[in-house]
Amino acid sequence: MGRMSEPATVVERVRTERGELALRSCGDHYEIISNGVFLMDTRAGASERLLVRAALEAVGAPARVLIGGLGVGFSVAEAAASGRPSEIVVVEIEDALIGWHRRHLAPYSAHALDDPRVRVVADDLVGWLGRTRSTFDAICLDTDNGPDWTVFDHNAELYGEPGLGLLRTRLNPGGVLAVWSAAASPGYAARLASVVGPVTELRVEVPRGEPDVIYLARRA
Repeated sequence: MGRMSEPATVVERVRTERGELALRSCGDHYEIISNGVFLMDTRAGASERLLVRAALEAVGAPARVLIGGLGVGFSVAEAAASGRPSEIVVVEIEDALIGWHRRHLAPYSAHALDDPRVRVVADDLVGWLGRTRSTFDAICLDTDNGPDWTVFDHNAELYGEPGLGLLRTRLNPGGVLAVWSAAASPGYAARLASVVGPVTELRVEVPRGEPDVIYLARRA
């Protein structure tokens, strides 16, 4: 998720309950900015794709998949490219971002939102998890830059023991929780193993900085 070096142009900017969200173009690519902070761009996506691919490889087919966070579409594109999912639910809090996928970002998600298996829910993931009674074979979290760097303070609930307990109840027996992180978080890995089940750690090298990390935990 490295920052682009080319001059960026604001394509759309909106005010939400959580502040300002902007979509900027930079050459042939886009980047998403939240309250002036760079979140992601359309240049790479290897670790986001691995997040979903590794989770799907760990469960059988057909699989019900939940993706937390739409982002620029790498995760949902990977899920839709696989024949394993029977249903793909994406929970995204920002209506504007969902709209940008219809108007600007569809090529980067390989038009995955048009896949009949894909259902996008415009909601806060924490609240939605607390209300739904749906269960999944794979849950993939790509809502933040990791357990130690959340986009919104409210999202920190997902990474503590109560949030992990809630996520565990939404996993089918033997199901897998996959979590994306911009850096290793040993404390989180320990909580994950304690609350959900055995943890596997996958690392993806990036051009600068620490490797991206994927945590996979199977419900014991």
